[in-house]
Parts: sequence; C-alpha cells; structure tokens
Amino acid sequence: MSNTKIVKYLSFTASRDRFYHYYFIYAGLRSVTTGLNDGTTLHCWVPKTYDQNKPNLVLLHGFGANAMWQYGELLRHFIPRYNVYVPDLVFFGGSLTKMKERTETFQAKCMKRLMEMHGVEKMSLVGTSYGGFVGYRMAVEYPEEVEKVVLCCAGVCLEEKDLKDGLFKVSNLEEAASILVPQTPNRLRDLTNFSFVKPPIKGLPSYFLSDFINVMCTTYVEEKKELIYAILKDRHLAKLPHITQRTLIIWGDQDQIFPVELGHRLQRHIGESARLVVIGNAGHAVNLEKPKDFIKHLKDFLDEDSAPAAATKSDEPG
Repeated sequence: MSNTKIVKYLSFTASRDRFYHYYFIYAGLRSVTTGLNDGTTLHCWVPKTYDQNKPNLVLLHGFGANAMWQYGELLRHFIPRYNVYVPDLVFFGGSLTKMKERTETFQAKCMKRLMEMHGVEKMSLVGTSYGGFVGYRMAVEYPEEVEKVVLCCAGVCLEEKDLKDGLFKVSNLEEAASILVPQTPNRLRDLTNFSFVKPPIKGLPSYFLSDFINVMCTTYVEEKKELIYAILKDRHLAKLPHITQRTLIIWGDQDQIFPVELGHRLQRHIGESARLVVIGNAGHAVNLEKPKDFIKHLKDFLDEDSAPAAATKSDEPG
C-alpha cells in the first residue's frame, strides 16, 4: 500500500467525511452531480424520493469543510417534514466552474439553476455565513420562488469601509482570507478561535490540524480567496436591495468574524418582515456551538404559517 493511501486510510478527517457521506445516504438523500452547460458543475444532496406534499428546504453552507460537515446535525430534524437539498457552493466540495465570476450573485444564479434542474419551483432557504450572502441574493433575484429566509451570522450588511473603521478583528482582506482558507495549523487555530467561544480543537496536536487542512482546505485555494475579496469590493449598504420575504436572522452574541452589530444592522435594513434572535455565549459557528438553540429557533420559524409577520423586538443574549 502506498504512503498516500496509508495516510488517507489513517486520516481522522477523511474517516469523518466518509461517516457524513454514509449518514446522508442513511437519512434519505442521494449524491448528484449536475452540469450547467457553461463550464459549471454542481454537487448536491437531494431527496431519494421527492414528496410533493412536503415543502422544499435548501441549506446553504459557509466557508469551512463542506456542506455535509455544517449541516449533518440538522438532517434528522428536517428530513421527515421537508424535501431537503444540501448543495455545495461553487469551489466547495464537488462544485466548480470555469467561469471567471466570483460574486454571490453568480453563486445565487447557479443555485437557482440547480434547483430548477431538480424540479424545485418554491423553496425556503437557510444560509450560514457565506451561504447567507448567497441566500440573500437568491431572495432578491427570485422573490416568487424563495418563500422564507434564514440568515445565520451572515454579514450581508457589511460595507467596504467597515474594515478600515475597525469593525473586524482582522486588519485587511489578505489576513481574513488566510484565516478563512487556512493553510497552516496556526491559521486553523485562528479560525476556530474566531468562530467559537470554546474552540473544539484547543489542545489538539498540529498533526490533526494538518490532517484536516490536507483533506479539506487544499483545493481551489485561490478561487476561495477571490470569493472573499468579491464580498467586500465596492460594498455599500445603500446599494443593498431589500427583501420582502419573512426572514429569521440568527447570530451568536460573541461572533468575532461578523460582529452582532451586523445582525442588528441587517434587521433594520430588511424591516418589519425580519426577526433577529441573538444566542448567548456563542460565536460565529453558532449552528455548531449551540445546535439545540439553533434548531429550536429554526424549527419554530419554518413551522409558522405564511401570514405576514409583525415587527418584533430582537432577542437579547441569554
């Protein structure tokens, strides 16, 4: 057996990834790769059996390992009641493109075309972090198709000047990109320190961190950095379109990547159709750090009827 095969066989990260793969299959999903005929290939987990009596739910991931790692804990709560779709965004997991576009608008168009090819006409969206940028743009561009929107720690309302004004812990985009697309154990530690109040890898040997990087973070590195640069370029709140869908905004009160001020800013921008929930003692990865609270708020919101929402006060950190 070659050294490469031995390392992969012994890899904790690769083993965990295989576990998620089989778990998604066990949960009732199947892995499908679809070409869009423009040099774009998209991977998505889709229902093995489509139930026309169930609503459709699309889960959009953020930067990190892949869609399976971010949403594996949610499946059992939503598979029984929804047709669940879990796509890999472009340059993550099994999705890629030969196109030069890097904006969240391009990502949104790709996701919409993907859903069309799977026969999905109406859907609700959950977008975590970068996935929230994509989900927000889908809600803007396709208001008839997108019904409800959940945005989790998604700094959609950030502005280019926020970086210069010191809103973020990092001083420039290059530093942000090196943390969000970590290539060394120290940068991966930085990412978890920024993402969690209690980092799960604290004290782990560098070997395990290098293993995670080798398996999850070495593909499309430059392209992912370009996605990050595109988020902030010429971004102004005055140019951000409003959405009208009922929207739930979830934030960790100690988010160090997108500070909670951006959650309040987003609620004000959307207006009375948005409700903000701030979860206490949680960071940017609130869906992973406080899964019970996250799932409760998510289920309560998605299960509500479709009547117009009244304006509500934001929840305070608990």
